[in-house]
Amino acid sequence: MYLRRDRKQWSRGKNNLNTYKSHARRALLAFTTLGPVYIKLGQWLSARADILPQPYMEELAKLQDDVPAAPFDQVKPIIEESVGVIQDTFDDFNTTPISGASLGQVYRATLDGKEVAVKVRRPKIEQIVAKDVAVLKRVLPAVLSFVDPNLRFSGKAMLAQFIESIHEEMDYTLESKNLLTVRSNMAENKKVLIPTVYQNHSTETVLVMEYLSGIKITDIESLDAAGIDRHRLVADIHRVFFTMLLRYSVFHADPHPGNISVTSDGRIILYDFGMIGRLDPKTRLRLIRLYLALVERDPPRTVNAMDDLGMLAPGYNRSIMEKAIRMTVDAMHGQKPDEMEVRSLLELANRTMSKFPFLLPKNLALYMRMASIIEGIYKTHKVDFRFVPVLRDILQQENLAQDGYMEEVKNMIQRIIKSLDAVISLGPDIRQFLDEYQPRRSNGRLIAGSIFASVVFFGSTLIYLGGNSEGMLGMALSIIILWIFARKS
Repeated sequence: MYLRRDRKQWSRGKNNLNTYKSHARRALLAFTTLGPVYIKLGQWLSARADILPQPYMEELAKLQDDVPAAPFDQVKPIIEESVGVIQDTFDDFNTTPISGASLGQVYRATLDGKEVAVKVRRPKIEQIVAKDVAVLKRVLPAVLSFVDPNLRFSGKAMLAQFIESIHEEMDYTLESKNLLTVRSNMAENKKVLIPTVYQNHSTETVLVMEYLSGIKITDIESLDAAGIDRHRLVADIHRVFFTMLLRYSVFHADPHPGNISVTSDGRIILYDFGMIGRLDPKTRLRLIRLYLALVERDPPRTVNAMDDLGMLAPGYNRSIMEKAIRMTVDAMHGQKPDEMEVRSLLELANRTMSKFPFLLPKNLALYMRMASIIEGIYKTHKVDFRFVPVLRDILQQENLAQDGYMEEVKNMIQRIIKSLDAVISLGPDIRQFLDEYQPRRSNGRLIAGSIFASVVFFGSTLIYLGGNSEGMLGMALSIIILWIFARKS
C-alpha cells in the first residue's frame, strides 16, 4: 500500500524524501527478517528502476548477502555425498567457514598440496527456496493489487526472472561452466584473476576452486596500506567489467564487494559466478552503439540506441529526452552541471520509468544491476574518475568501435528502407499529383534530382558515422541539391 502511494507521488514530483525512506527501511527490514530468498529478491529489486522509486532502490541496495553459516555437522554429509569422505579426499579441511551466504557457504581446504575453496550448497536450501517461491507466487497477486495497474505485468515478469535466476545460482555445475567461460574470455587480461575449477571434485551441490586471497575491494584502509593506487583500481574495475560486457556478451552480474578482492600488486580477483548475464549479439551491438554515441556526444544517436534496446518507455517525449541526455553527456565529459541539476536529472529518469513502466529483458536488467553495483564501488572510493576516457579506450583497444559503426549503418539502412516503403506505398498518389499539377519533363527532373540528393545524403551519412565531420557538409549539400532541382522543376 505504501509503495503504490509513494510511487505515484514520486512520479508526480512530490519530494517527501523522509517519508519515502522511512517506508523503504520497513521494506528493507522485512526482506532481512524473512530469510535468504527474500534477501535475494530485495537485492534483485534494488536495481529495478522500472518498478521501484529511487529512495526504495537506495535502501534495498544496502542488503548484504551475509547469512550466518549452518553448523558443519549439517554440511558434512552434503560434501561427502558429492565428493567422498573428507579425510580421504582432502589433505586438510578447515571446518570453520570463511563466508556464509543465503544459498551457500565457503570453506578452506588443501587438495593435492594446493589451497582450495570449497563452496557448499546450504542444507535443505532447495526445500526452503521451493517453499518461499510457492508463497511468493500465492502472495504476488494480492501484493500487485496495491500497486499501479500498469505495473502488474512488470511485477509478474520480474518474479519469473527472479525465480529462474535463483534456481540457476543453486546449480554449481552451471556456476562452474560460467566461471570457466569468463576465465577463458579474460585470459589475456593481466589485470584480472579468476580461480581455476577442480572439475573432478565439483558437482551440482559442491564447487571446489583454487583459493585466491586478496584485500576486499571496499577495504580502503588496507588498500592504502598496501600502496594500491585506488584511482587506477577503479579504472581497472570498469575496464574489466565493461570489456566482459561489450566484447564477450557474458558478464559477471553480481560484482558486490564480497565478490571482488585485490592482490598486493593491484590485480583484481573475481569470485562467485552464480549470477551471470548473457546478451545476444544484437543487444550487445546496440549497447556498443549506445556507448559510442555517449563518447561522441551525440544525444539523438543515444536516444535511438536506447529506444532500440527497449530502455525507453512508450510515448516518451523525444525532445525532452535528448535534452536530458545532453546534460548527462556534458557531465560525463567533465562539464559538471549544478549538483541540484544532476539530482533532478536522476530523479527525472527514475520517475519516467515509474510513470511509464516497461518490461526489461532479464539480461538487460542484469546489465543495469552490474553497472549500478560498479558505480557504488566507485562512489565508495571517492576518487576523481571519468568513465568516458576508460570507455573510449575499451571501444578502441577491443576494436569495438568498428562493430558499432557497422551496426549504426545497418540501423540507418533499415530506417531508410522503412521510409522508402512508406514513400513507395504513396507512389500512385504522388504520380497522380505530379501528372495533374506538373509538366512531365519537370516531373522527371525533380525525381532525378531527388534520387541524386538521396544518394549524396546517404553517402554523407556513412562518412559522418565513420567519425568524419565532413559528412555533415555532404548532408547539407544534399538539401541544397534538392532545393535547386525543385526550383528548376
